[in-house]
Amino acid sequence: MLSRAIKQAISRTALPAGRRAIAYNVGSISNLPSRLPIGRNMSMAADTTISNPAMFCRQCEQTQDHIACRTVGICGKSPETSTMQDVLMHTVKSVSLWAVAAREAGASADEMKEANSWTLSSVFSTLTNVNFDESRIAEYIKEGMTIKRDLEQMVRAKGGVAPDGDVARLDLSKMDTDELEDFGYTVSIPELQKAMGNDDCFSLVEIASYGAKGACAYAAHCRQLGYVDEDVMTGIHHVFAKVASNEPDMEGLLANALRVGELNGKILEMLDTAHAATFGAPEPTQVKVTATKGKCILVSGHDLLDLETLLKQTEGKGVNVYTHGEMLPAHGYPGLKKYPHLVGNYGTAWQNQKFEFALFPGPVVVTTNCILEPRRKYKDRLYSINEVGVAGVKHIKDGDFSEVIEQAQSCKGFPRTIDPAEYLTVGFNHRAVLPLAGKVIDAVQNGHISRIFLIGGCDGSQFDRNYFTELAEELPDDTLILTLGCAKNRFIHSKKLLGQTLANGMPRILDMGQCNDSYSAIVVATELAKALDCTVNDLPLSLCLSHLEQKAAAVLLTLLQMGVKNIRLGPSLPAYITPNVLDVLVQNYNIMPTGDVQGDIKMMMEGK
Repeated sequence: MLSRAIKQAISRTALPAGRRAIAYNVGSISNLPSRLPIGRNMSMAADTTISNPAMFCRQCEQTQDHIACRTVGICGKSPETSTMQDVLMHTVKSVSLWAVAAREAGASADEMKEANSWTLSSVFSTLTNVNFDESRIAEYIKEGMTIKRDLEQMVRAKGGVAPDGDVARLDLSKMDTDELEDFGYTVSIPELQKAMGNDDCFSLVEIASYGAKGACAYAAHCRQLGYVDEDVMTGIHHVFAKVASNEPDMEGLLANALRVGELNGKILEMLDTAHAATFGAPEPTQVKVTATKGKCILVSGHDLLDLETLLKQTEGKGVNVYTHGEMLPAHGYPGLKKYPHLVGNYGTAWQNQKFEFALFPGPVVVTTNCILEPRRKYKDRLYSINEVGVAGVKHIKDGDFSEVIEQAQSCKGFPRTIDPAEYLTVGFNHRAVLPLAGKVIDAVQNGHISRIFLIGGCDGSQFDRNYFTELAEELPDDTLILTLGCAKNRFIHSKKLLGQTLANGMPRILDMGQCNDSYSAIVVATELAKALDCTVNDLPLSLCLSHLEQKAAAVLLTLLQMGVKNIRLGPSLPAYITPNVLDVLVQNYNIMPTGDVQGDIKMMMEGK
């Protein structure tokens, strides 16, 4: 049905001719469907011709002018890094074509292990705010060429059919860094879009590509915990093999994008299982958010295994460990909170790190996204690990935190314990919320809960993201708020909301975890729908999601693949979605941008 709708709604639109060195028309979002409610947070870009851009990146919501970052990334990414990442993603497509061929020739899961691992790490390194180190990106490219060569040999040895085309024949093995950067301009977004010759089909390519990036990031977290699903990896390689083609196959590209949503749902379920099996099922836990006297280390990012490794290595060393940003939910896991020197959480969301890290009196470890180009004040105290990288920042290898611990012992640490202490409550994983389902249903049916809101996703630095603060604070007092992802930092610290309870005694805000824990929200919604004998779309539930990077894109595709409707997305819609594709999303899912807070509340309370 959707394929037919897209065919009817989307007309073939050829891009203007011209090489990148002359000009590139980035398109327009000024002709949005008239019935689409355009919110105050939606940038309206006119047709713009950009001559000879130094880079072209629009994979995140914050992209410059809501068109693309063309001189330097809003995230701080340089043109050189952006171009190298374009080359790396082209390499991923080439490896994926050969991975598909290898499996068709009979390659086993064990034989595909190296290609699987490289794919996850390489793709993860290209996400927003993960890796700014060109030398590390170049290493991934070189490794990819080696893996591609090995897959070629495997296909031929097994009598398989070799893939055809320029991407399959890609050979970058003899190029130095400067040559790789030059090559990157030939596989940039403008050049690939021009090669396809259809804006709307290429929009579907970008939707699938960025969603697949997010899915790979979640799958990389699973791999850290020893969970790899060969069927999922097969699907991921098929997705990237599909977007390697320039064929404007509208129906196939739509199916490919929805396949990303399905794969990501499986990955999120696997990650939920892996976390609970490794660290115990999360449980509601109070987390101290004020300082404790003593030496200290701060851990940011998402990777719980790195946190556990650090906790083990710091036992008995007289060093306290604090979480930051998306690490906050770690305190709900029994296997992590058992360490007495995991003393609390420091700071808020990722975009505030340049101030918060500068003031923290000890070293800081960033395990995954998001990392920003550091200030000089704390750069010598900053460490990266796994796929994360910034030139000039020390990188931890093999899980050895000894240098971090030594530096913590030499730093000042917190001079005193803040008293009285302040706390936040985390740990409302679906395993903790579902036993309350009867209580929630009774409260809804008795009128004690007027509506349930899911407010979550990615946070960012734009002023317009205050929408999510205002929304949470202005909702009626008898509404239940579920939240996850770093967007919760927009309101979990609110004095107006802190400690609020509903008429039935339940906390009014239930923190379900990281963006990695999105599966919990899916489980709660589906189980409530079963209990009430209705669909998810018929629940007294409104979804208002803060969008930023590619993990959010993956989660959105999962929700769409499930058929979830009436999602509000803000503070603006992705720049890579063309008006015609957006029109189809509006028609079939009623997806909409965030608008005026009071107007949105009125509509959502009416179930719209």
